[in-house]
Amino acid sequence: MKRKILVLLLLVPMYCLAQKQIASERIEVTNRLDIQPDKEALAIMAKYKPAVDSVMAPVLGKSLVGMSATRPESLLSNWAADVMMEFSDFLDGKRADLGLVNIGGLRNNMPKGIVRRGDIILISPFDNRLAIIQLKGSDLMSLFQDIAAVGGEGVSHEVRLVITKDGKLEDARVGGQPVDPERIYRIATLDYLSEGNDKMYSLKKAVRLDVSNLFTRDCMMQSIERAKTITSAIEGRIVVKN
Repeated sequence: MKRKILVLLLLVPMYCLAQKQIASERIEVTNRLDIQPDKEALAIMAKYKPAVDSVMAPVLGKSLVGMSATRPESLLSNWAADVMMEFSDFLDGKRADLGLVNIGGLRNNMPKGIVRRGDIILISPFDNRLAIIQLKGSDLMSLFQDIAAVGGEGVSHEVRLVITKDGKLEDARVGGQPVDPERIYRIATLDYLSEGNDKMYSLKKAVRLDVSNLFTRDCMMQSIERAKTITSAIEGRIVVKN
């Protein structure tokens, strides 16, 4: 009897699951949803709005251009990688050799005009910290090949890469010079990437890793507050060879 009961207990949920049909649809989140807002939802949100606005609304500065993050090179990824360099002296007062950010970590666009705290929180919503990864030159070349394989990532002004359409690295320079395979290079980036995430496998070969107490989004905010006005440009940091 116990065995029969056990079989029933196993089969009944399986039967119910087999009979259940799940329907879904994709709803695009655009401003058309604001035309007829749900009154009940608005009432719930109203009591939280002042607290949220106190965090999101303060003005940091302004941007002369709208920025988005795309491959192989983009305005937003260029700016973000340069910010990593700006704050890379936290370890010993010396700046890193290059800055690096992953395109997948830049989750929203930079608006043209007024930039608020909320804009940066949407761009960089995760609790990633600024890190310095020290990497041997031969492994840095492997990292650049990782970047070429995905069609590009965000690199700072010091970097120039030539890649092919099929994801091969043809040339790499840092500070205008070919990469020295025996030299140790310092990379300012996110601690998240030090684990080889986002297919940057070569970063796991670091000879040293130092993680700061600075959130990368706070670096971005402070950079805008310092500069007051920011901009970005496509410089040929990553070029896809025809």
